[in-house]
Amino acid sequence: MRVTHIITRLVIGGAQENTVATVLGLRQKSGVEVSLISGPTSGPEGTLEPEIKKTAGLLTLVPELVRPVHPLKDFIALRKLEKILREQKPHIVHTHSGKAGILGRLAARRAGVPIIIHHIHGPSFGNFQGTSANFIFTAAEKYAAQATSHFFCSAGAMARLYLAAGIGKPEMFTRIFSGFTLEPYLNATNDLALRKQLGLAEEHFVIGKIARLFKLKGHADLLAAFAGIFPQLPQARLLFVGDGALRGDLENQVRALGLHGKVIFTGLVPPGEVPRYAGIMDCVAHLSAREALSRALPQALAAGKPVVAYDFDGADEVCIENETGFLIRTGDVENAGQKLLQLARQPGLREQLGRRGRKFVRENFPVEKMVDDQYNVYLKLAAERGIHA
Repeated sequence: MRVTHIITRLVIGGAQENTVATVLGLRQKSGVEVSLISGPTSGPEGTLEPEIKKTAGLLTLVPELVRPVHPLKDFIALRKLEKILREQKPHIVHTHSGKAGILGRLAARRAGVPIIIHHIHGPSFGNFQGTSANFIFTAAEKYAAQATSHFFCSAGAMARLYLAAGIGKPEMFTRIFSGFTLEPYLNATNDLALRKQLGLAEEHFVIGKIARLFKLKGHADLLAAFAGIFPQLPQARLLFVGDGALRGDLENQVRALGLHGKVIFTGLVPPGEVPRYAGIMDCVAHLSAREALSRALPQALAAGKPVVAYDFDGADEVCIENETGFLIRTGDVENAGQKLLQLARQPGLREQLGRRGRKFVRENFPVEKMVDDQYNVYLKLAAERGIHA
């Protein structure tokens, strides 16, 4: 079975880590030939390209496959993708992210690929953007759906969103949680040396956030919530793990709120190092406004840390109220702060929520389970079309 994955770029992020883990995992399956096509990776978020380039011939770069809408480059990318797919002759094309999801599916149909799967890692339309943008992106998704055999979604909320918009049929959607290697998180400890390196003392209550410094990720709301509780919790510190385009704006907000020295920016952290940082956190807050289901939530739970999250998209499928953490109405900064304050004052509650979260993640998020679940759908779709794996 020949499988080609297509993604817009390989920055350090949840969708990209999911894709890389899937591609590398599929390479271990007998009888599977897998390849990956991506656009160029640039920017402060970092890149996963070196991980893929360890395997010669696995990655093909298409320079014109860029994230912003660019009619000329988009047309060239479409033609190049079609040419590559005609040469590779895959049985399955599996697309990820917005731009690659549209162009990749259209190119696959033009190339005569029998099975075309699109993976919804986050919504391309919704109340996080304006009416015009929603109309354009919804129309594009509806058009690309005509070339789609099946959808994977990392949260059931994505299936409901697409079906409500008239995209696809219920039987076309399969929820597959975005798995990861659990052991580094399960074994994470409160590394006092790392705390000291970051200017954190043993007695500091560390509220962590693991995410690119990017719009809609909720950093500004978390800063506002932190500012609201800091007078009552002067031993609290906020730890931002990750980098991105908004760093300067966030640093300005920190100064404006009088929180200089109370908020730590780690800068870019390689994915393999993230568990060490999760280990020194006392809880994790993720006040994002948009993404199917942030990997930061199950990663925090794997490390035994309770989570506080906005009720965005599929967050409630992992952040289970009073079971693994607290789910907050999006935009309710004051309530988010109060829940963080509650966790700081109740170590027994933190331990209880973290223990339940760790059990949940062990059952649902092993990377091997994610790869197996996708592979089994591949086999099912192939059998339905008379393709022998």
